[in-house]
Amino acid sequence: MAECKHGEMDISVQEDTFAGFVTFVTRSVIMILAVLVLLAIFNG
Repeated sequence: MAECKHGEMDISVQEDTFAGFVTFVTRSVIMILAVLVLLAIFNG
């Protein structure tokens, strides 16, 4: 078996994927909150 050495694996793809996920979640939450505010304003 290959020796596992901490910190040698290239994780740039995983970091990019996580950054994209965080961006997606942030934008989704902002959109949901905007829709809820608009519903509260226009629905009385």
